[in-house]
Amino acid sequence: MDRPIGEAGEAHHACADCGTEVVGRFCHQCGQPAHIHRTLTHLGEEVLHGVMHFDSRMWRTLPLLAFRPGRLTREWVHGKRSRYVSPLAMFLFTVFVMFMGLSYMPAKEKAPLPPAQQALVQRLADQIGKVREAEAKVLTAKTPEARAEAEAKATAERQELETISAQLNAMDVPQDAGFDWKDEIRRRATAGDLNMNLENKALEAKIRHKLENPELALYKLQQAFYKFSFLLIPISIPFVALLFLWKRGFTLYDHGVFVLYSLTFMSMLVMVTAVATRIGGITSALVWMAAPFAVPAHMFFQLKGAYGLGTFSALWRTWFLLWFCAFALLLFVAAVTILSA
Repeated sequence: MDRPIGEAGEAHHACADCGTEVVGRFCHQCGQPAHIHRTLTHLGEEVLHGVMHFDSRMWRTLPLLAFRPGRLTREWVHGKRSRYVSPLAMFLFTVFVMFMGLSYMPAKEKAPLPPAQQALVQRLADQIGKVREAEAKVLTAKTPEARAEAEAKATAERQELETISAQLNAMDVPQDAGFDWKDEIRRRATAGDLNMNLENKALEAKIRHKLENPELALYKLQQAFYKFSFLLIPISIPFVALLFLWKRGFTLYDHGVFVLYSLTFMSMLVMVTAVATRIGGITSALVWMAAPFAVPAHMFFQLKGAYGLGTFSALWRTWFLLWFCAFALLLFVAAVTILSA
C-alpha cells in the first residue's frame, strides 16, 4: 500500500513548478496546486480528471443537463465555466461510452422452440425462398405461356406459405422465428437483387460487396458512426442558427454550446433506453413511453432558458428544431455511409 507523502494542509512557501511564492492553495502564476499528491489513488483521480474533468463539476453539470439545460447553456456561454464540465468534453466522453456500451451489450437470447415447432419454422423459411424464386421467374419470363406457367407456380407457392403460416399461428409460434434479416440481406446482395439506384455504379458495387457480409458491414458502420460523430456538430449548428437568423446578440459559438449539450443529453437518453430495453418488463415499457416526450421537452426548456425566449417563441422553434434534427440525422447517416463505403 502506498503511503501519502506530506499532508494536504501542509504549508508550502514556493511553487514546485515555477518557484513563485505561494499564497493559498494554488500558485497565482501557473495555477499548480500548492500541495503535490504522490499516491496511487490520486493517480487514478488524475486520469479521470484528464479525460473529462471528473470532479465536483461533473455532479453540478449532470443535474442541470437533465433538468435545467437552458440555465446550463446560458451560464456557460456567459462565462460561468469553472463550475461546469466543458460541453465538448461531455459530448465526446458520452459518445464514447454510448458506442462502447452498445457494442458490448449482450443480445437478448430467445428461448429455444420445441423440435416440432423448429421443423415448422424451417419449412416456413424454405417456403419463403421458394415463393421468391417463383416470383423472380414471373418477372424473367419471356413468352406469355412461360409467364402464365410461372404465375401459376407462384400462386401455388403462396398458398403453401399461407398454409404453413396458419399452422404456425395455431401453435403460437412467432411469424419471424425463422427469419434472419442478415441472411436475407446476404442472399439478396450475393444474387444482385438489391436495387439501390444511387446513380453511382462504383458506390453501388462497394455497398453491395459490403452487404455480402452484413455482420462485418454493421460492425464497420458502428465504428464509423463513432469515429465521425463529431460531424453532427457542424451539421447541426446551421440549423439552430436558422432559428435565430433575424435575432441579434447570438453567435455561432452560442449555437455550438447549445448543440453540444443537446447532443450529450440525447446520447445519454439512448443509453438509458438501451439499458431499459435489455432489462425488459415494466422498466422498458416506461422508458419507451417517456422517451418520445423527453426529446421535445428537453429541447423546449433548453431553448427557452438558453436564449431567454417566451413560451410561444420556444414552442414554435422546438417544432422546427425537431424537423431540423431529422434532416441533420439523414445528412449525417448519408455522410457516414459514404465515408465508410
